[in-house]
Amino acid sequence: MITAIIIVFIIGYAAIALEHGIGINKAASALVTGVLCWTIYIVASSNAHIVSEQLTEHLGELSGILFFLLGAMTIVELIDVHDGFNIITDRIHQTNKRKLLWIVSFITFFLSPVLDNLTTTIVMVSLIRKLMKEREDRLVFVGMVVIAANAGGAWSPIGDVTTTMLWIGGQITAANIIIQLILPSLVCLLVPLAVLSLQLKGNVARPEVNHTGNQLAELSKRQQFIVFFSGVLILILVPVFKTLTHLPPYMGILIGLGLLWIITEIMHGGKPEREKHHLSVSHALRKVDSPSILFFLGILLSIAALQSTGILSSVADWMATKIGNENIIAVSFGLLSSIVDNVPLVAAAQGMYSLEQYPTDHSFWEFLAYTTGTGGSALIIGSAAGVAAMGMEKINFFWYLKRITLLALLGFFSGAGVYILQKLL
Repeated sequence: MITAIIIVFIIGYAAIALEHGIGINKAASALVTGVLCWTIYIVASSNAHIVSEQLTEHLGELSGILFFLLGAMTIVELIDVHDGFNIITDRIHQTNKRKLLWIVSFITFFLSPVLDNLTTTIVMVSLIRKLMKEREDRLVFVGMVVIAANAGGAWSPIGDVTTTMLWIGGQITAANIIIQLILPSLVCLLVPLAVLSLQLKGNVARPEVNHTGNQLAELSKRQQFIVFFSGVLILILVPVFKTLTHLPPYMGILIGLGLLWIITEIMHGGKPEREKHHLSVSHALRKVDSPSILFFLGILLSIAALQSTGILSSVADWMATKIGNENIIAVSFGLLSSIVDNVPLVAAAQGMYSLEQYPTDHSFWEFLAYTTGTGGSALIIGSAAGVAAMGMEKINFFWYLKRITLLALLGFFSGAGVYILQKLL
């Protein structure tokens, strides 16, 4: 059974990577892979009821991620249809590629700890579309956004789901993780940013101004500002909602979407139905990239199967036995998180090592937060931010591997070196 599941996962992974070569959408490959892994598991199991319960439990967690993604993408689409991003893009007059790359990367790096890396990526990719016309330029910038979002999320207790897990689990404290990881995370961004800057020349071409909302409806500046700042405020307040209520993030994003829905309904209540519909949440929902969400579901189902069958735990145990050195284990977990999701890997580490062995704010937990937060940037499907970017901009797996992977690894190891040096000093 274990061998069959691993083979199916590898074949599915290859089909996703070779999407353009084989001409099959990656969402289809991911869904088939995810369901097949669970099918093999339940058929081979002596207790189908337990497997069904495991699937139901995982589906509860997965649906939370998917509803969060759906809510965030809908809010971003609603801001876009109201020309909200023009408030920012109209103030960014820089067209020099190098300077613009630094501006975009730093905005991403410091937005990610507040919003989280997934939401930040969705917002920044939408912003980049407004700033540059050429697809090749956009893809390079989006690749850098993935690195910056993951690096920015690693040093905040709410910036990355794995850091949040360690924070909630009592392995780290909020103030300490910020102090210990902000420098390594910054280096993780600066090294690839500096290298990529040397490769860029010239200016970006701005796309023609396309006032999406104004094609069918007249929007006042006041309405534009209300939707933009309401949407951004909702995204920023999601972590606050989670902290105050202890409800999962998707509940925060859903109530935020509901409130923004009410705001836009009241705002456009007196307009003709055709104009009102174009500016509504219903219209924004239709524009959301559904295949990307299904791709996300397939990938997460596959990883959940590897977790439920104990494959990931076995890998973690093997690493602990064969490697031994805690720094090398943490780096290995980080690199492994570019292939499989970092959430079950961190969950496995939390189960393997007790707080008696590694107490709160021990260097192992800090380093694990850094490596699993930033290691996923090495592959486009190695992090939630990467998967979201891949879906939104239709990024080819091998294009990312060729253009961005080496940069991400340079940043990853540079930041890791800074953290180790920081601890030695």
